[in-house]
Amino acid sequence: MNLEDVHRGILKHKPRKRIGRGPGSGTGKTAARGHKGHKSRSGYSRNPIFQGGAMPMIRRIPKRGFNNKWGVEVFAVNVGDLDKSFDEGAEVTIELLAEKHIAKGTFDEVKILGEGELTKKLTVTAHRFSKQAEEKIKAAGGTVNRIAPKRTPKERVAALAEEQKQA
Repeated sequence: MNLEDVHRGILKHKPRKRIGRGPGSGTGKTAARGHKGHKSRSGYSRNPIFQGGAMPMIRRIPKRGFNNKWGVEVFAVNVGDLDKSFDEGAEVTIELLAEKHIAKGTFDEVKILGEGELTKKLTVTAHRFSKQAEEKIKAAGGTVNRIAPKRTPKERVAALAEEQKQA
């Protein structure tokens, strides 16, 4: 065996198979489509949910509940979590909550809830506060800053559509 024989017959760029170009090509006559049937015809397009005549999976799976695409997605953060994650005199913002992995995922608004104890003086900026949370923050010597929601219902629907495209 010679060294130049090793790569003989191996092509770097294999030429494409020319379908329907006579019997000598190996894919003439039926052009690799087989005999008769829907798939052999021009203009054939398959229904993506068709499962050979069986009841499609999309119709077999039960659907429950209601998905309100205009609903506001509110992320809840407890006062106790703020106490653990932030130092004395810190300024708590939504960006910092996301950075510290306290507020995860996608949401429209952040609400601070009163579960847990707050021993540190914090300046908390969020969309909503429960009465108990507001009292605890003020009792610890901190301040509460309310901000208006950023996204309108139309923007929320657009974001939902984009999420579904990615999934």
